[in-house]
Formats: sequence, structure tokens, C-alpha cells
Amino acid sequence: MFTGIIEETGTVVSVRKGSVSSRITFAASVVLGDVHEGDSIAVNGVCLTATDITPKTFTADVMAETMRRSSLGDLRSGDRVNMERAMLCGGRFGGHIVSGHIDGTGTVVSMKREENAVWVTVSAGPSLIKYIVEKGSVALDGISLTVASVSGSEFKVSIIPHTASETTLLSKQPGSRINIECDMIGKYVEKLLGLNQDSTGNRVESKSRITREMLIRNGF
Repeated sequence: MFTGIIEETGTVVSVRKGSVSSRITFAASVVLGDVHEGDSIAVNGVCLTATDITPKTFTADVMAETMRRSSLGDLRSGDRVNMERAMLCGGRFGGHIVSGHIDGTGTVVSMKREENAVWVTVSAGPSLIKYIVEKGSVALDGISLTVASVSGSEFKVSIIPHTASETTLLSKQPGSRINIECDMIGKYVEKLLGLNQDSTGNRVESKSRITREMLIRNGF
């Protein structure tokens, strides 16, 4: 479990691609401070298992499903990436609940400066945009952000100077892919209420016995 508060930006050292999977080595410093073999590190929002740890690097095996769902397949040697260790129980919870399980990717549409902030517009498909709520939370490349507005297939976030300097977000260009993890609370509520939808946004039948009427009847 993560919070979406990036601890450092690391660097891709090498990428060894298989036919549908990959093995990637990263250079880092802060996140290696107390990491052991098998610990979790979020890289651009993707929860990866650290192996072959050295004082300056760690390696992660990226399975085919992760390659399909995320933008890790776009990484090349020398690329900078956002990194966060799994959260400590009892520590400050500065962002929101982030699992490190990417729902899919969106596309950076534009960036526009407004005094000390930068507006970033991102487009996403129907299966993702339905979970994006104005003033709700979203993780973009692992960064916990507040959704400022939603319109059609696009949503906007506003980036303050600290986030800009501590993450890779503003190094993206229009057209770049970006990892999206939607707020998991909304997904669980949808599942329990039987409001599931397919990838095109159409309602699909659910066998859940929890209904709106049942919740109202019981005081919710």
C-alpha cells in the first residue's frame, strides 16, 4: 500500500525485454535506505517487487499483465521515474490510498501555466473516466493528485511547484502515456451496488444483493 507521495525520482539503468514481459534495473538512493529483498517499491505508480538489491540499484521483474496495463513498456535506459516505498503503519498519510495496481493508461493532452501552478489535462477511456470525480483523488504515475474538473473523456489536475520539482510529471509531453490508478473506494462501491460496467461504459448484470433500496431501508 502506498500514499502517492513521491519520495524521489530514480533512473532506469537497463531494460531487458522478453516477448511479453520485462526485467528492469533502476538506480535510486532514498528508497533503498531500508529496503530488503522482496519489498515493494512503486515505480511510476506500479507496485514492483525489489530483487537483486545493491547499494545503488534494484531490479524488478515486470509480468505481461503489468506491461499491458501500464506504461512501463515505454521505459528506456536513462529515463527518470517516480518512486515510493510501501507506507509504514503509523506514519503520516499525506496522499490517499494507492494500491500500486494500475487500472490503465491515459494520454497527456496539454499543460498550461497559471501563475505558480500548471494545469495538466489528461484524456482517458470510458473504463477509467467513469471513476474520475471532481475533487476526488487520482494517482498519475504514482502521484496522488486532486481532480479539479472532469469533462467528457478528459480531466484536469493542477500541479504546485513542489510536486513539479519532486516528480517527473511536467517532463511529459502532449501525447505521452501516463499510468492511472483510480480511487479504489469508488470501484468497491460500484461492485457492491451491482453497478458494474464493461470497458465501453455499458451496464452489465451483477448478482450483488446490495441495492439502493436496501441501503435506504437500513439508514444509509
